[in-house]
Amino acid sequence: MIVLITGATGLIGQEIVRLCHQQNIVVHYLTTSKSKLSQNENYKGFYWNPYNNEIDHDCFEGVSVIINLVGATIAKRWTSAYKKEILQSRTRTAQLLLDTISEHQYPVKHIVSASAIGVYPSSLTHYYDEDYDQVSDSFLGVVVEGWENAIDKFKAAHIAVSKIRIGLVLSENGGVLPKIMQPVDYYVGAAFGSGEQWQSWIHLNDLARLFLFVLEHELEGTFNAVAPNPVTNEELTKTVATILDKPLWLPNIPEPAMALVLGEMHILLFESQRVSADKIQSEGFDFKFPNLKPALQALINE
Repeated sequence: MIVLITGATGLIGQEIVRLCHQQNIVVHYLTTSKSKLSQNENYKGFYWNPYNNEIDHDCFEGVSVIINLVGATIAKRWTSAYKKEILQSRTRTAQLLLDTISEHQYPVKHIVSASAIGVYPSSLTHYYDEDYDQVSDSFLGVVVEGWENAIDKFKAAHIAVSKIRIGLVLSENGGVLPKIMQPVDYYVGAAFGSGEQWQSWIHLNDLARLFLFVLEHELEGTFNAVAPNPVTNEELTKTVATILDKPLWLPNIPEPAMALVLGEMHILLFESQRVSADKIQSEGFDFKFPNLKPALQALINE
């Protein structure tokens, strides 16, 4: 099997590539950086520039499945210009892929695309599954709705569509965990706001395995990519402190203070989404890390 991956050089993409190679799946990947191109037998890079509608058509040779991970990071201050980039980096890339496949009749059968649980409204009480149809009125809700609409267009080209709504990704090599660990390690860690907001998280390895599970079992539709046991922000912070053997002595950090520091982006720390993993589990997916403390111990003590 040959899989085409967008965003292959990112945190999630690298783990998916590693698992693909374990299973003898050949990876083609698209990159906007010519310095990241490689031509290994099982890992071949191809250049594209979605803003100029440029794409190396050789990337589709032998490809039947696309794993779509591309998108500008949301962990950067949300200026008006950057908010536009966050959205267009997801929608324009999807459109270029679809237009190219449709025009040249490349035999792609399935696209498995990243999405995000930010589509769900913030709530301390609601428990969200994939059938919930109201979209958050936050900027994140706007982004995810536009992103998923762009991916849904592949259905018109008779391509099966899977959307993976990703929660808080835990990894020792990037993402949010090192940012949580650092202040705790320096004795200045604290929960945000009330600390009661829900954090629906997932270990990086489970997330990569989930993408390949959907691909291999040819599952269609929307799936939440979160561990079965979400926690509150306070519990997450306390668990990190326990594993690092550091005290938490500061009061919780108030939302207005973080709004001053981070601007609109501060909602990433204060939004609450308690999200269900039941659907993917009902398909037979087995989480290696269903509970937070063992997941963190495996990451922090590696």
